[in-house]
Amino acid sequence: MNIKHCIALAILTSSGVAIAADEPIVGLITKTDTNPFFVKMKEGAQHRAKLKGAKLLTAAGRADGDNAGQVTAIENMVAAGAKAILITPSDSKAIVPAIKKARAQGVLVIALDSPTDPQDATDALFATDNYKAGVLIGQYAKAAFGGKPAKIAMLDLFPGHPVGITRHNGFLSGFGTPGISAKTADLAKPADVVCMADSYGDQGKGQTAMENCLQKNPDINLVYTINEPAAAGAYKALKAAGKEKGVMIVSVDGGCAGVRNVKDGIIAATSQQYPLNMAGQGVEAGAEYAKTGKKVSGYVDTGVTLITDKAQKGVASRDTVFGLSACWGN
Repeated sequence: MNIKHCIALAILTSSGVAIAADEPIVGLITKTDTNPFFVKMKEGAQHRAKLKGAKLLTAAGRADGDNAGQVTAIENMVAAGAKAILITPSDSKAIVPAIKKARAQGVLVIALDSPTDPQDATDALFATDNYKAGVLIGQYAKAAFGGKPAKIAMLDLFPGHPVGITRHNGFLSGFGTPGISAKTADLAKPADVVCMADSYGDQGKGQTAMENCLQKNPDINLVYTINEPAAAGAYKALKAAGKEKGVMIVSVDGGCAGVRNVKDGIIAATSQQYPLNMAGQGVEAGAEYAKTGKKVSGYVDTGVTLITDKAQKGVASRDTVFGLSACWGN
């Protein structure tokens, strides 16, 4: 038995439960296993797998951007007998050859949250409309500023990632920058954006990025962040500089910590995604394929809602989430 098959066997037996011969096997590969978004995604997948009588295999990269780890996870899951694999691609282009090999062996591959490049490298995409998510927080900030000049810091994901590009450009479009659409391929940089930095969706890196932006332009008064961990890091940097009360932060995710930060005034608004539902729908489609051979295809919009601490005129908001026992909807 080679090393790959030993690893596959370890995946199968790690739970201590034997897999029935007729039990469909579905894999979930996330970018990391620490980001709250992916933690909830795993919970949603586990819950739906139990309901559908499927065995769920899970894996994650060491950090956002770990393509090699995701490639290994795909290979191991195929060797372990997975009939469907759900993946949030860390590198939208580099992961494509591994996905192509899996599909050639009859495995259904569904991208969650982030598309591959090209998007049709997977059978389907279940994701938030990331452009709309950006537009919603951009519109909120525009309404809140009420014509006041903005000096904007953009704490992005990392170069070339489609989710980072679409959220970034969506925010600027919502804030009123002309000539941007969901198809704009590069990060827009209008005159009111005084700093752009990569946060990798990480709190520590977000804090460092914000510190660097403040050194370049201490008069920043609006901060866009790719997600709420980056927003938390930005807030720490602003607070350390004594500027937290004069700067608005907007973000995307809608996780429990992020929603609490909205309620506490740390984040002004966030676009809430639904990873429980996103992963749950993916598992359901994967289990159906394993049992019947029926394939899902195309893009499935899994929803997005603006969460604020108060309504802004002309901008839809929903703050009833604060009364829910779970911060993520499904």
